[in-house]
This record gives sequence, C-alpha cells and structure tokens, in this order.
Amino acid sequence: MLSKCVARVVAIRGVARDSLLRSLHGGQLVAPKRMSSSGGHDPYPVDKSDPEDAASFFEMVELYYDKAAALLEPNLVKQMTGPVEDREKRVRGILRMIKPCNRVMAVTFPIRRDNGEFEMIEGWRAQHSDHKTPTKGGIRYAKDVCADEVKALASLMTYKCACVSVPFGGAKGGIKINPKLYSDYELEKITRRFTIELAKKGYLGPGIDVPAPDMGTGAREMSWIADTYQQTLGHYDMNAHACVTGKPISQGGIHGRVSATGRGVYHGIEMFINNANYMGTVGIPPGFGNKTFIVQGFGNVGLHTMRYLHRAGAKCVGVLEWDGSIFNPNGIDPRELEDWFLEHKTITGFPKAQAYKGPESSLMFEKCDILVPAAIEKCITKQNAKQIKAKIIAEAANGPTTLAADKVLREKKVLVIPDLYINAGGVTVSYFEWLKNLNHVSYGRLTFKYERDSNYHLLESVQKSLEGKLGKTSGSISITPSEAFEKRMGGASEKDIVHSGLAQTMEGSAKQIMSIAMQYNLGLDIRSAAYISSVSKIFHTYNEAGLTFT
Repeated sequence: MLSKCVARVVAIRGVARDSLLRSLHGGQLVAPKRMSSSGGHDPYPVDKSDPEDAASFFEMVELYYDKAAALLEPNLVKQMTGPVEDREKRVRGILRMIKPCNRVMAVTFPIRRDNGEFEMIEGWRAQHSDHKTPTKGGIRYAKDVCADEVKALASLMTYKCACVSVPFGGAKGGIKINPKLYSDYELEKITRRFTIELAKKGYLGPGIDVPAPDMGTGAREMSWIADTYQQTLGHYDMNAHACVTGKPISQGGIHGRVSATGRGVYHGIEMFINNANYMGTVGIPPGFGNKTFIVQGFGNVGLHTMRYLHRAGAKCVGVLEWDGSIFNPNGIDPRELEDWFLEHKTITGFPKAQAYKGPESSLMFEKCDILVPAAIEKCITKQNAKQIKAKIIAEAANGPTTLAADKVLREKKVLVIPDLYINAGGVTVSYFEWLKNLNHVSYGRLTFKYERDSNYHLLESVQKSLEGKLGKTSGSISITPSEAFEKRMGGASEKDIVHSGLAQTMEGSAKQIMSIAMQYNLGLDIRSAAYISSVSKIFHTYNEAGLTFT
C-alpha cells in the first residue's frame, strides 16, 4: 500500500506538473503560457495600452508593492520617534531598500549531451532580500525562464515568507531548459553543475540560500543538490543537507511536503469562506456546503486543492488544462480524475465529465462560487476579468491576476485571496523541513511514546477515581475513549505536527490580514492588506537591526 501511495505522489508531482506547464506543439516541447490547444492565439490577452495590465511579471509585483507602501508609509512615520523630517526620510529610505532585488546571478556553462554534442546552459538565481537569512525560493527548469521572471518570483517570495511569518528572505532560481528534452543523466549533470556554480558564488548553503522544487523539478533534483553540496563545499558542514528543501524522506525530507501548497490553499479559503462579513459582501452564505469550484491546472497544487475542497463538502464542476477542459455540473471526483490522469497522462476523455466546448480559457467564466487559478501568471487580465462569475478567487498560482484585473474584480464584489498568502503552504512546510534538518531529529520522535503512555495513564486515573467515588459495590468501571481521542492517543506523528503547524500558520496569518484590512478600511482589497502585513514586518526588521553600511 505504501509503495502504491509513493508511486501516485511521484507520478502526480512529475507527470501532472510537466503536462500542465508544457505542451507538445509542432514537434517541440514548449511552454504553453500563451497558447490555446484550439489555435495559436493568446488565450489571456492583456490591454497593452494600460500599464497596469501590460506590466511584466516583475513590474506587476513592484506595482502591488508600491500601492501597499503608499498606504503604509504615514503609519510608519507616526510610529517612529524624533523630528518629523528625519522620520519621513528614514521611512522612505527603508521602503526604497525593500523594493529592489539585492542581487541576481547569471551563469552559463557547457554540458556534453549523450550524443557527444556540446550545449551551453543558461541559469539564474535572484536573491531579493537579506532582511532574514537564509533566502528561500524554488529552482525551476523551463524554456521560458528569464532574469525578469526569477526577480519577480524572488520578490514575491520575500513578501510571501513575511506574510506567514516564516523567517526567510526571498529568492528564486531557474535554468533555461525544457527537462523533457534531456535524459536523466543529462539532467543530473546540469543540476550538479548548477549547484557548484551557486555554492561557489555564495548562492547556496543552510544559512545562506536554500532552494526548493518548482516547475520542472522535484525531490530527485533536490536530492542531487543536497548530495553535491555535501560532497563539495559543504563537506565540513554537519548541516549540509539543510541547504535545500523538498527532498525525499530518506534524504532528510519531511512528511506532508508534497501536498503542502494545496493544503495551504484549502486552509486559506476556509478562513475567508467561514467569515460572515466577507461572505455577506460577496453575496454567498458562509461555509463550504453547496459551494461549487473550478480549478485551472491539474498539477500538484491543483490536484491537492481539489482533494481538500472536495473533502470539505464543496463540489468541483470543472477542470481547465492546456490540452482540454472538462465540465460536469453534478461534480467531478478528484480521486477518479487522478486515476484517469495517471493512466492516460491527460484529463481529456474522462468518462464522468463532458469535454468543455469552446476555448479552454472560457471555462473560467462559467458560473461557480470559487475559482482556483493554479497554473500560470497573468491569466486573469483586464479584458477577461469582467466575464468571471466566481465570487471567490483563490490564487494558488503565482501572479495570476494583473493589477488592472484586480480593480475590475473588486468593483464586481469578487473576493480575491492573494497568492502571497494563500499559496504560502509550500514554503511554510519547507521551513519545517529546514528546522528538522538543523535539529537532526524528526518531529515527534522524542515525545511520541511519552504522549502515548501519558494518555493511557490519564484514562487509568479517571477509571480509578470513578471506582473510588462510587465504591466497590459498583464493580469495575470501563473507560472507553471517543473515536477522535483514540486516534490521538498514540501521540502526534511528524505528519500530524506538520499539518497542525500549517493550519495554525494559515489561520494566524489570515487573522492578521483581516485585521489590517479593517484598520485601513480596504474592504475586499485583501492583496493590499497582505502586502501591508508583509512590508510592515520587513520594515521593522530593517529598522530595528540598524543600517550598518549606510
């Protein structure tokens, strides 16, 4: 049974993610970001005359930052001491420090292909902020990776970590290859060489910069990175395996990491959908009961989000993929769809749903309560935001909504739960894995037996107390634990602790965001509230640490 579960996870992490993010077109594997299976047009066009819609990914993140910083600045000035002019200068100066990427490294190196040919490989690693160390962010393998993309994702990681109070700065890396076109041996050579380049230049280490899986990479690549670092520059470092997260369990990984982002998305939606004030504003009753949802992207995040929402009582009516979409108003079972996908490597043809007629992107415009974009950035634009009928949009992907589209959605009374909060489950559990590696002991190992024995002693104590109170005539009294308590009597496993910690993190962060939204009278502008929460924490870190070299 365990081996089957592992096989399912590996298949979904690899096959589903890769099939979602790349497509076979014209004999070449290419990224399907702006390609429809029904034609060569852009399925998510932007208004090029509107800077807030046409901005690049990095510019888009900076625009969101600027908006939050402008709202936050007056309050920060009030919190400072000293002459007003000096306070204003210090606040503006620190806010200007936070915004740009601290550094971006570009590397080019050769590899010998299996056929004897030589090829030059390009890669980047961006470190956005050192307000907390190490910096943290994934490494992706994709043909469309560029400096702008890694800078955008690194800056978003900074704000994401701060939003959920994970003590990392933001980073991101990428190699400009399509992993489908390389053998496993070639990918291992590329990964290990890139690891050496990162380590030599100060972009890798347990206390410096800690990568994680991303598009086109997984536990296998993270294991190669950890091994390469440990065998070379990290040879004398007992914490060497903490240089990367998302590793296999045997290499120091952690239970619950695979489903972490999707589980975090579920908890994020849960916090807002159970809030009567927000649901009253968007016009639907609180709770998951009788709610419908559509998922864009059936990769790792989309699958696990679908699973948890289904278990909570919501009904999936549509799944959108690059090579086709399916629709069933009566509901789609995530396990059955997963089984079909693993066998056929596509969701098309799934017998318990009908093929969606029309462009895949149009499925996002069907009536539902919750829309979960879990695939690509900038898929919700000024032009198509007007057609979205969902009342809640949960940004499981990074940067799916342009600034112009965000305004349109708020005017329509649509609640957008932003990416920097709702998809932070992955980095939260990566933090737990990093701590596990530094502690050199798995969660629960030191307390598991003690907790189990304590619970049995508790039941025995209750039994003896009742028998003593009621007297010997009543005979022996049997204490039967409830089903829920019986499941927990054995103590918390590592997976239990990870799930509990993730739920607590998402709950606490949501409460902070809601409080800020109320304080600044932001209404449904949850994104600005989340950015204010993040930027405020980063500001105070810089301010209280002092500015050493200025």
